[in-house]
Amino acid sequence: MSRIRWALLLAAASLSVRFLDAWAPAARADEAGLARGVGCIGLTVADVDRSSEFYTRVLEFRRDLEIEVAGESWERLQGVFGMRARVVRVRLGGECLDLTEYLAPRGRPAPLDARSNDRSFQHVAIVVSDMDEAYRRLRVARVEHASTSPQRLPDWNPNAGGIRAFYFRDPDRHFLELIWFPPGKGDPRWHAARERPPLFLGIDHSAIVVADTDASLRFWRDALGFRIAGTSENWGTEQEHLNNVFGARLRITTLRAPEGPGVEMLEYLAPRDGRPLPADERPNDLVHWQTPVRVRDLDAAARAVRGAGLGWISPGPVAVAERQLGFSRALLVRDPDGHVVQLGVAATSEASTR
Repeated sequence: MSRIRWALLLAAASLSVRFLDAWAPAARADEAGLARGVGCIGLTVADVDRSSEFYTRVLEFRRDLEIEVAGESWERLQGVFGMRARVVRVRLGGECLDLTEYLAPRGRPAPLDARSNDRSFQHVAIVVSDMDEAYRRLRVARVEHASTSPQRLPDWNPNAGGIRAFYFRDPDRHFLELIWFPPGKGDPRWHAARERPPLFLGIDHSAIVVADTDASLRFWRDALGFRIAGTSENWGTEQEHLNNVFGARLRITTLRAPEGPGVEMLEYLAPRDGRPLPADERPNDLVHWQTPVRVRDLDAAARAVRGAGLGWISPGPVAVAERQLGFSRALLVRDPDGHVVQLGVAATSEASTR
């Protein structure tokens, strides 16, 4: 496709979006169809073979599928002209990650000075059955620390006391977390009776840093229909060493849909000097994450989030022919802090309604 045709296509799509907004009343989660679940969380990597080897060898994920995507529909969905990408899905327990390497065009590397309180921050929390052994495995693999060491959150904090956690980085310097839940905390499935549980159990949630919890709730809870599953306010030396941020005091709100990992919002009450996500961040940049949310009605969900976030990356809902990744139509949008959410309709669900 010529560049002129591409520009005309985007302009026409933009006009159609404005027309849709003009006649559609502001939608809420009950009109859009509540979020059905969170799918395979996506992150952009420089070398998908290196990254998949890290996740499978060090963290015991298993390689699930590989697909190469290109063409007009994927360009429109991702907002990246001329894109060609390899996607490898890796799975741990019932959850998964989609590792995407852009063969063209290549994006920017992750900033070397990224901090845990920057609003570009996102991680996935990997549940372990034995924190000491998991940390030992990471040390043997010479994994880069982001925390000073595993931290046990203090008992004076009733909602978080006894939880042990540790931040580290993958080969592209994405933040990751190991988390261990004591009895009575966390999802009951992490405590399912097993004589010899695996060391790495699954993904509990993906955490994002937000500037204003209430503004983010208007997007995640009110527009998409996530429910609040827990809240906490954390501070003290353990939290400072976990996040590697001196004076850290966090308001934490955990959200869940009926299926899949949760979304944990981290608002830094102190310090307030975290940097915003760059306005020109693109899906092929190595700082990029995207959280896939399955919805029942994509068009209604798109209207619901239109005024609650920063707008759309895609020009509108996009249909894709390749359905191996589990969706047939999707749309990339940004929440109030710029975090990318992929709203999608499951391929099997759409087929069953026809």
